[in-house]
Amino acid sequence: MSAQVRLALAQFDFTVGAVAANTTKIRELMTRAHAGGADLVVFPELAISGYPPEDLLIRPSFLQACNEAIATLAQGTNGLAALVGFPHSEGEVYNAAALLREGRIDCVAHKQALPNYGVFDDKRYFRPGHASATGMVNGVRVGFLVCEDIWEPEPAAQAARSGAELIIVINASPWDDAKQATREALLVARAKETGCAIVYLNLVGGQDEVVYDGASMLVNGDGSIAARAPAFVDALLWATFDPATRTLSAQDWPVAADTRPEAVLYAALVRGIRDYIDKNGFPGVLLGLSGGIDSALTLALAVDALGADRVTAVMLPTRYTSKLSLDGAREQAERLGVAYHVIDIEPTYQSFLAALTPAFAGKAADTTEENLQSRTRGVMLMGLSNKHNHLLLATGNKSEMAVGYATLYGDMCGAYAPLKDVYKTVVYRLARWRNEAVMGEAECGKRESGFGKAGSRAAVARANPDSRFPIPVEVIDRPPSAELREDQTDQDSLPPYEVLDAILKRFIEDEQSQAEIAAAGFDPDTVRRVAMLVLRNEFKRRQAAPGPRVTTRAFGRERRYPITSGWK
Repeated sequence: MSAQVRLALAQFDFTVGAVAANTTKIRELMTRAHAGGADLVVFPELAISGYPPEDLLIRPSFLQACNEAIATLAQGTNGLAALVGFPHSEGEVYNAAALLREGRIDCVAHKQALPNYGVFDDKRYFRPGHASATGMVNGVRVGFLVCEDIWEPEPAAQAARSGAELIIVINASPWDDAKQATREALLVARAKETGCAIVYLNLVGGQDEVVYDGASMLVNGDGSIAARAPAFVDALLWATFDPATRTLSAQDWPVAADTRPEAVLYAALVRGIRDYIDKNGFPGVLLGLSGGIDSALTLALAVDALGADRVTAVMLPTRYTSKLSLDGAREQAERLGVAYHVIDIEPTYQSFLAALTPAFAGKAADTTEENLQSRTRGVMLMGLSNKHNHLLLATGNKSEMAVGYATLYGDMCGAYAPLKDVYKTVVYRLARWRNEAVMGEAECGKRESGFGKAGSRAAVARANPDSRFPIPVEVIDRPPSAELREDQTDQDSLPPYEVLDAILKRFIEDEQSQAEIAAAGFDPDTVRRVAMLVLRNEFKRRQAAPGPRVTTRAFGRERRYPITSGWK
């Protein structure tokens, strides 16, 4: 009878292009796995190169470095087997997983199913493999698959026909708000079809507009879920496979403190901000703090991602900025302990108007003057960003970006937009959840949720319960407004956000026609107007900052519509 197999699963982040650093991290984790008695240590898809390396895969020098790295790692396998994802170049380029042991590359599995939808572009770079690879690990035959291979029945079935008792699939599967349930159903189905237990190891970390959640899983041969790893947590996960029962067991896996949808989404946004800023080498961030909910949530996210000492907030008032906005912004900045500046832009705005007045002669005031206020703020914020080398965060949300309720070179200024894929109604949910979460921090007084500086904020909350919330309640409860004219609210220009977001989700995520949306009970004129705004404002979105993808249909590399189009 075969012995049990002890596994170490490296649910970690591997930075795109950082071949030397990734190789060093893999080597260190191999050492840890060997010291812990692992028979096999497993790394995510393309761990050597990071995922997705995109057009780096066209550079011969990059491919050569990856091949040299995998050969070097193979030489360091003494008494340990390692499954490592890498781009395999041998005339053609394959998305591959190499089984390393006894100082050599024992076998290589080539990814067979190449995704070319959503954020994926594998067919641009890779050739498909043609067979599932298997190998013996401590007397157990194991099948090795790469990511999309598990989403189609044949690769897993082929591994089972080759005698595999256990299937290990390495992944770089990006997170969105519907992904986990789909993954689980798929893995359960594959286990039941093949009778094989399945180890699902996923990458974790932010890469430009994509966020990987980890959330690795163990599935028994009968299709039951043996273990779930938490999302957005780096960890070396230990597990044991029993071939007699085809079951897997986890040893001391970390447990998520909060698995509610808002908690996981918030963690995704925090991880996206932290990795984008740190991987690009910025010492900190700044943002315009308006006293509204979008900038308030962005500030809380930035502090949780980076710590208060790396975040600067700037209030840029004009005559239209209300006392509620001034008080709310200052109060939040003080609660979170960030550097805070107030720069009155009214004189600068008036000087712009004065310079333009001769060229505006004969034209009535309209949104041009309103947008000029926003663009004045953009100039100021970009100047501060340049001077202090702090990355500017844009604070707009998906609802605004969808319908163009945003000003080019104004509030759209920024190098990263944390809420770019978050609808306005979800912004409210996240803000309320974050305020609820601080109460838990106050109880425990330590960092359990993965957010920066939780302990210090907990102490403030215990000492002064009235100021425990990171986002002032008054900011959440107020009617949303751009404050570019007297008594302005967003609903002067847009339908109520509950209606707008419901229509947008059907039009964008579900690709429903205007007729289908109207048939679901929405006012046809409102549907037509919203759809026209979405189609008309593609040119703005093309110029928008990148931001973390967290829905099934994000603007940017996933939803790509033509700017010039006769389709209405």
